[in-house]
Amino acid sequence: MLGTRTLDLDLLRCFVTIAETGSFTRAGTRLGRTQSTISLQVKRLEEQLGRKVLARTPRSLSLTGDGERLLGPARQLLRLNDAAIAQLFEPEITGAVRLGVPEDFATAHLPSVLADFAKAHPLVELEVTCDLTLNLLEKFYEQAFDLVLVKREPLAPMEGMRVWREPLVWVAQDQLAVTDMAVVPLVVSPEPCVYRKRALDALEAVGRTARIAYTSTSLAGSLSAVGAGLGVTVLPREMVPAHLRSVVGDADLPVLHDTEIALIEAPGLSDTAHRLAIHIVEALERGS
Repeated sequence: MLGTRTLDLDLLRCFVTIAETGSFTRAGTRLGRTQSTISLQVKRLEEQLGRKVLARTPRSLSLTGDGERLLGPARQLLRLNDAAIAQLFEPEITGAVRLGVPEDFATAHLPSVLADFAKAHPLVELEVTCDLTLNLLEKFYEQAFDLVLVKREPLAPMEGMRVWREPLVWVAQDQLAVTDMAVVPLVVSPEPCVYRKRALDALEAVGRTARIAYTSTSLAGSLSAVGAGLGVTVLPREMVPAHLRSVVGDADLPVLHDTEIALIEAPGLSDTAHRLAIHIVEALERGS
């Protein structure tokens, strides 16, 4: 007979955070604790269970079989705990928030930002839509969103608050793909697209001829085309995958100006949506 065992939620939160970040150090940063405290909490959890949940070497960290079995229930317990706390102490932070965001920015920067908000406010229902900036703006003005993050030219006369600025680079299969090209083959999103316009304008400004070689509505499709050598594209520097080559403006391709992301709030924004807006701004400021 095993008897009754009560799991310590604080220790479970430490374990789940390590599993999600893949690192004691990153888990400590997220939880505001030192690495030695994180190690001690793992030790206490394993002593409480009488089982190893993490396999750790100087070069690797992974879940044991027991750790894999514990992870799902641990997450469920934490969700129930956080929802109960939210019901007691933040009952007003509820409802749905509709957020529109460009696909590439959502892929690179927003998952952890939104996950942190969802964990802090488990009664809020987030509805996130990815699309091209001009489509997002059109839907925003049709009252389809509470908040939108949109790409814009720096210092553009557009409403909203700048929350991110990042260098743009040309992306190619390799250096040979951009050397001595008489006509630059472009891999782009369909119109309207800020990056498409930025690429065409930059090439025209230096007298380079371009052609649209491949059009894709998805980031994955564009990256696959570039990886196959069908053309070059434009992306924020941090979005360039490891298997492709980022080419900062040189003799073959012109320098590209930075991209800017702005946050626009709908009139009459709910307190819950405004709370998300503040969270996004503060989180991106910390990460920039």
